[in-house]
Amino acid sequence: MKRIKKFPNLILMLLLSLLMVTACQNDDDNSNNNGEQQENIPDTFSEYFGNEISRDFIGNVIDKNHNPIEGVTITIGNETAMTDSNGIFIINNVPVSERFGYIKAEKTGYIHASRSVVPSNGTNKVTIMMLDATVTGSVNSGSSDTVTANNGSSVSFDGNFIKEDGSTYTGSVDVIMHHLDPADEDMAMQMPGMLYAENEDGAERMLQTLGMLAVELRGSGGEDLNLADGSTSEIKIPVDASLMSIAPATIPLWYFDETNGYWKEEGFATLQGNMYVGTVSHFSFWNCDIPAEAITLCVTATDENNNVLNNLNITITSATFGTRSGYTNDNGEACGYVPSNESLVLNVYSYNLCGDTPLHTESIGPFNTDSNITVIIPDNPDVIQETVVGTFNTCDGNSVTNGYVQLTYGNQTFTDAVTNGDFEINLLRCSDNNTFSVEGSDYTNLQTTDSISYTFTSPSTDIGTITACNTVTEFIEYTIDDGDSVIIFENISVSFYINSPNTNGPTIDIFASSNDQENCYYMYGILNDTNYLGTYNNYIFDMGTNDTGFFIGECLSVSNENNNITYNLTALGDVGEYIDINFSGSYEDWDGNPHTITGVVHVLRDN
Repeated sequence: MKRIKKFPNLILMLLLSLLMVTACQNDDDNSNNNGEQQENIPDTFSEYFGNEISRDFIGNVIDKNHNPIEGVTITIGNETAMTDSNGIFIINNVPVSERFGYIKAEKTGYIHASRSVVPSNGTNKVTIMMLDATVTGSVNSGSSDTVTANNGSSVSFDGNFIKEDGSTYTGSVDVIMHHLDPADEDMAMQMPGMLYAENEDGAERMLQTLGMLAVELRGSGGEDLNLADGSTSEIKIPVDASLMSIAPATIPLWYFDETNGYWKEEGFATLQGNMYVGTVSHFSFWNCDIPAEAITLCVTATDENNNVLNNLNITITSATFGTRSGYTNDNGEACGYVPSNESLVLNVYSYNLCGDTPLHTESIGPFNTDSNITVIIPDNPDVIQETVVGTFNTCDGNSVTNGYVQLTYGNQTFTDAVTNGDFEINLLRCSDNNTFSVEGSDYTNLQTTDSISYTFTSPSTDIGTITACNTVTEFIEYTIDDGDSVIIFENISVSFYINSPNTNGPTIDIFASSNDQENCYYMYGILNDTNYLGTYNNYIFDMGTNDTGFFIGECLSVSNENNNITYNLTALGDVGEYIDINFSGSYEDWDGNPHTITGVVHVLRDN
C-alpha cells in the first residue's frame, strides 16, 4: 500500500537562488500544491530498492594519499572479504537490490567508511577512501566543551555520553572529526554511501551537498560512544567560497544511517557567515544538502560499430545540482542517480593523459522514470581503442579462478576480475603513448606477478601467460601456436653491452635453460644507438653490422624466412634492475612450417 503525497516542483526552487530558502523549507510542504504533480511514497523506504538480484563486486580501498590499505574488512549483506596488499577486494554472487547495493569498510585506525551504488550488469567496481581516526581533541564527561578543527568546523558537547549498549559513560572522550569539502575532488571517494537519501516524509531524494562533517567519539578504552538521550550538540560546517552563491540561509540536515547505507533528513542548519550551524542529537556523518527528486540512469557507451567501451569516465551535469560521474564497467555500463525532470549534459572522457577535452558531449533528459540510454562515441584519430588479452595462471600452472589483473596506463590503473584464467581489458589510449604495464594477483592464494611492461600492438595485444609466483623474481615465457606456455625461471643470464666488439651498436644477450634441460632460450639483440627502448623487427645476421633487431632462432627453430615477429623493448634498467621485452608474430621454422608465437621476457640485468 502506498501513501500519496504532493510536492512542489524543485526545478522552480532552483531557478533563482533567492527562492532557495523557501523551496528547501517547503520541499515536503502540503499547504500550497493544488494541481501539482503527485508523488507515490511507499510505506517502507526499502520498497524503492526493487527486487533482490545477484551481482559481482571488485573494489579498492585507499588512504588520503591514494595508497592501498591492506586488511580492511569489507561487508556486502552477509558476505565479507578482506582487502589484499593492493587494497583490492572481490565479492561475487552477493544478493543486493536492483536499485541499491551497500558496501561497508572497517579497519582499526580509520573511521567507518562505505559506498552505496546502483548495481549494474557485469562486475561492479567501487573505490573507497578511508579517513584516519586521528583525534582532533578530547573532552571529559560531566563538562561542557567545544572541539574545533583547523578549518573552523566545530562540535560542542554538554558532557553526557553513553556506550553502544546504552549505559552511561564517564571519563575522557576522544573526538575524531573530519570536514568533507565538496570542492575537494576526493570527496566522492571519502563520503559514506552516495548522495541518496530518505527525507522526513519517507520519500527518496538525491542530494547536492554543501559540506559534510564526520564525528566519531571514542572512550578511553577505545569503545564507541554517542550523545546521551536528551543531549544535543551544536555543529558548525564551513561552506566553500565557490558554493556561497547557491547556499540558502536555511538548509536541511541529513545524517548517514550506517546500518542501512543512505542519508536521513533530521533538522536544519542556518547560514552564519560562511558556516552552517545546526543542532544534532547523535553522531555519524552530518550533511548540509539541497534535495531533489531522483531517478536511476544507466548509460552504456559503444563505438560506431556497436562495440561496448570500458573504463571511460561518464559525467552527468545538472545546471542546479552539479556533476556526478562513474566509470563504465566490462559491459560498457555506468549507473547512478540523477535529478528527475531536468535537462542534463552528458560528457564522456578518456584519461588526463589524453587531455581534458571530452570524447563526446550531448544533452539528455529530462527523465521522470528510471531509464537506460546508449551513447555512441565517434571515432577520434587521437584516441585508439585497444584490447589486451592474456592468461593468468597460479604458481602451479593452473588457471586463476579468483583473482584480478591490473593494467596501468599513464596515471590510470584499471582492475579487472579473473575467474577462469583468461582476461580481457578494453580501453582507449592516446595516440602518442603506446606503453602499459600489467600485474596479476591470485586473490585466493595471495600470490602476485611482477609488474611487467608491454607495448600495444593495436588493435589487440596478446600478452600471453602471466604467472602468480611471488618467489619468482625473473622469467621468460612464450607460447607457440596457441599450445601450452613454456616458462623458464632458472639459469638465466643477461648481459648488456653499450659497445660490443662484434657490432657497431649496443647489444643485449640473454640465455636461459630449465634445470631438466628440456627447454632453452637464447635471445640476441642489437639496439639503436641512443634511444634503446622501442619496437624492433627480426635481426638477420647476414645483413651486416648496421642492422638492428632481435634474434631468437637458436633454441626455438625460428628461421629468417617469412619472419614477421615484432619485439618491444619497454624497460632497460641498470645492473640488478629489470629488462622487459614482449614479442609476437608469425614465422617459419627451419623446415618451412608456419607458426605463431607470443612471449614475455622479464629478467634482471647481470652486467
